[in-house]
Amino acid sequence: MRATVYPGPAGGSLRVPPSKSLAHRAVICAALAAGESRLRGLDEANLSKDIQATIAAMRRLGAEIHFAGDELVVRGCWPSLSGDEAWEIDCGESGSTLRFLIPIAALTGLPVVLFGHGRLPERPQTVYQQLFAEQGLVFQPTPDHSGWLLCGPLQAGDFTLRGDISSQFISGLLFALPLLAGNSTLHIQPPFESRSYVELTLATLRQFGVQASWQDELTLHIPGGQQYQPARAAMEGDFSQLAFFAVLGALGAGPQGVRLTGVNPQSAQGDRQVIEIIRQMGGRIVEEPEGYLVQRAAMQAGQIDLADCPDLGPVLAVLAAHAQGESRLYNAGRLRIKESDRIADVQAELQRCGVQMHSTAEEMFITGGGPYAAFEPCQAHNDHRIVMALAVLAAVGCAPLRIDGAEAVQKSYPNFFEDLQNLGVKVEIAND
Repeated sequence: MRATVYPGPAGGSLRVPPSKSLAHRAVICAALAAGESRLRGLDEANLSKDIQATIAAMRRLGAEIHFAGDELVVRGCWPSLSGDEAWEIDCGESGSTLRFLIPIAALTGLPVVLFGHGRLPERPQTVYQQLFAEQGLVFQPTPDHSGWLLCGPLQAGDFTLRGDISSQFISGLLFALPLLAGNSTLHIQPPFESRSYVELTLATLRQFGVQASWQDELTLHIPGGQQYQPARAAMEGDFSQLAFFAVLGALGAGPQGVRLTGVNPQSAQGDRQVIEIIRQMGGRIVEEPEGYLVQRAAMQAGQIDLADCPDLGPVLAVLAAHAQGESRLYNAGRLRIKESDRIADVQAELQRCGVQMHSTAEEMFITGGGPYAAFEPCQAHNDHRIVMALAVLAAVGCAPLRIDGAEAVQKSYPNFFEDLQNLGVKVEIAND
């Protein structure tokens, strides 16, 4: 799919879609609870591919899941598989689905293959490789390197994990360990990055009747012998998606500004930092009861720490490209092992548009200027966040910009281009 985005002022109101991070966690917890849970705010017609992958995986493990209006109805169970053949679970291109499900699949004590597509099979799983090896369990790549073969049963105990690779490994263990008979402890080695995502997991566990607590800043105690309880939960708006429209408003809002609703200004989502980052760089953002009003302002360069909000990297690079002076985005190394190499690929596309940018293994340096234009199509690199960041760059640019591979937005935000148009930005879509 090709999307051509035209420059022009943005304005109006947009309800932000539900948080993908929270939806993953709620679906898993509901699927592990004996009884019926209802998750409000998930629309089947506009569901991201990542959440579809988690729903399909939990169905594969025995949960009954269906939609009723804007609610996802889940009747959960203990993860159950049977037979002698290895069970296969398709995780799509979702890193969260894969890493959250590995410890849960290991509860079954049966051979399970979790496989994926795109760049997912290449993303490192060394944390689980070491953990399974320490317990004498099978965890190895499949012969075709499309996924991972594992066989439990996972055992309770003391676990030590690096805190600077991905919080998804910590969250994956937090879902599974409470169901084991014995108590467990997670020791997290500093530096502890993306802590906010672990806090989201802990908060969701509490919603479903499961407890885990901090013994100190880096140690989690997880009592065993627990059971998930069914619950009703509403999915709050996604700050990861709000970020694209907040940057759009800060750089290209018309007189009425861009009003973003459906989010909780006190949310525990780590990507809520985008609001303060924009403000620190000169942005005009007014907090409202259910969101924010973002108005256009002159931006100044900043020092941006991505340790706790790596998903903001691509769109904050666009923000920095329009800020006076040189901005530095640091603690960004994990961007290289996402759906794409988000440092190299963002740099390639921004430079294609005339942005002055250079990078190291862990940092991006961007000198502000603009507006920008590209005289050849930009590439998506099969990365939803690069597509959306380029769309924002185009909307505040000086010429139409064509993005090839724009269907990548289906991974997290199927309605992105429709919502962009609803804010007054002209978009033309052509299917290949």
